[in-house]
Amino acid sequence: MDKPCLLTHPELINIHTAFHAGAYQQVLDFDTSSFSSSNALPVRVLKARSQIALGQTQSVSSELASETTPDLVAVKLLADLEQGKDVASAAKKLAEQHGQENLTVQIIGGIILERAGETEEALALLSKHQGSLDAVALIIQIHLQQNRTDLAAKEAQRARKWAQDSLLVNIAESWVGMREGGEKYQSAFYVFEELAQTSQSQSPHSLVAQAVSELHLGRLPEAEAALQQAIEIDPKSADTIANLIVLNTLLGKKEETAQLKQQLESTNSEHRAVKDWAEKKSDFQKAAAKYTPKFEVAA
Repeated sequence: MDKPCLLTHPELINIHTAFHAGAYQQVLDFDTSSFSSSNALPVRVLKARSQIALGQTQSVSSELASETTPDLVAVKLLADLEQGKDVASAAKKLAEQHGQENLTVQIIGGIILERAGETEEALALLSKHQGSLDAVALIIQIHLQQNRTDLAAKEAQRARKWAQDSLLVNIAESWVGMREGGEKYQSAFYVFEELAQTSQSQSPHSLVAQAVSELHLGRLPEAEAALQQAIEIDPKSADTIANLIVLNTLLGKKEETAQLKQQLESTNSEHRAVKDWAEKKSDFQKAAAKYTPKFEVAA
């Protein structure tokens, strides 16, 4: 049965949009002084998660150290996770106590469990949501990481029935479309372009999404323009640097590519692209070691 749509409070729509577009500094700068008291906790969660995304993890951990509200306990666990701490057991305990009804616990618990490699447990926790597009988006991301585009597409289709033209549904469908390819690349481009060119949602994150769709469409100059705009906003954005590497590889710019790889490794040595390239290099060396070249010497 399709779940009813849990509508975002009108006060939260713009700040929510900025968060989903990756415009984290805009979330922090958002003036929420006129918001109703009932939205104080959701706003605090969004701002704390934005701080975490911007690397301010220690500050968040310290600020929330004495909090007992389940939502804020969950956010602190996420901040601790980003500092390299093992919080999976604590996340499981929190989920057992509050995961049945508390959406923040479901979402952040799902993130932590997925990062710990406990994918099925993460999906089980996220599936307890009652009409949350945030939870749906995470479920879709997990399925895409599993290379189960079929399951991700079904989840997006179900959400479309009850969420209609929600921005987050459009974004999630665009993620799926980027995997499915073909004409879906153009559809995804329109969504990402709108995010990237709107002041309240422009960010390195949204510009990179636009650039990636441009790359798939073979529009390299346009992709380069979007990535240059992203790197001007944040020169240390690892995702932007990684995609600039892809772009320069396609353009045959070997020197620039080598420089960017060094920059990415110094910026974020744990970035998934760095790890992926290292794994592929290792696999190639192992495969090459199985073969001994033979040379014929002319008599």
